Amino acid sequence: MAIETRFTKAFGLRHPVALAPMAGVAGGELAGAVARAGGLGLLGGGYGDADWIHAQWPLAGGAEIGIGFITWKLTGGLLAEALERRPKAVMLSFGDLQPFAAQIRAAGVPLIAQVQELAGAKAAVEAGADVIVAQGSEAGGHGATRATMTLVPEVADYLAAKAPDRILLAAGGIADGRGLAAALMLGAEGVLIGSRFWAAREALVPEGFHKAALAATGDQTLRGSVPDAARMLHWPAPYTIRTLRSAFTDQWQSNPDALRDPAQEPLRQAWAEAQARGDAQIGTPVAGEAVGLIGGIAPAAEILDGITTEALSCLNAQRRG
Repeated sequence: MAIETRFTKAFGLRHPVALAPMAGVAGGELAGAVARAGGLGLLGGGYGDADWIHAQWPLAGGAEIGIGFITWKLTGGLLAEALERRPKAVMLSFGDLQPFAAQIRAAGVPLIAQVQELAGAKAAVEAGADVIVAQGSEAGGHGATRATMTLVPEVADYLAAKAPDRILLAAGGIADGRGLAAALMLGAEGVLIGSRFWAAREALVPEGFHKAALAATGDQTLRGSVPDAARMLHWPAPYTIRTLRSAFTDQWQSNPDALRDPAQEPLRQAWAEAQARGDAQIGTPVAGEAVGLIGGIAPAAEILDGITTEALSCLNAQRRG
């Protein structure tokens, strides 16, 4: 089954679904699996680890994939290296697009811009982004405060009036066909999905974190900056990170900056080791409110097919009604 929108036509897709380029999670195997199944696979370029990107790209197995970066950590040199690979798209999130937009356009590569408010959508249009992703705060990982349900139609209205040639995707809390159908009804032409693919078999996620996610509900997530403090990362305002709650977040949520004290280096190291082995009590699984909609760990292709099949059923039921 397939759903055709301007997004699927522009990128030659069967499903109006893009893989969120989750840092350290969306590796080559996951991006390639999504691409081969008919979605837009985006490698998680994250904070700009060139060696990681170099190692992961071939794991896509020759599938046409794109790449996403955290804009405030991106450098022109790293972007140039990525563009040499002829990615299907470059997605930029969390920062000013202007220093990089011309470089991407000159390479003839579509630019996807993820935004968290209407002002960001306007800036993305001015920078020449081809696709705008309106991300609600329900999303896992970093984001801001606007909710998907109101942000998406507001950006849709703005684009319809001011930039009708741009394509809109919705993100944040979308993990099944109901979410895709709702996003289309709100004016988006596709969705960007993170948490559901975080729970894909091909994702670079420890088994312990997957088990914790399957046992969790959306109520057991929270926004904060505990993982950023544990990694000694200084994220710019207004971005915070949504994760599952754990004993670690419960201990530090009220004063995360105390984790940055040099005396806490052993604790930060213990946290990093817990992240690597998938200890969900000492570590901090990064997942969104949609975690409560995840029923199991499945191959990416199966996830995609299920989302589109359910969305078509919802849309057809709405038309019959």
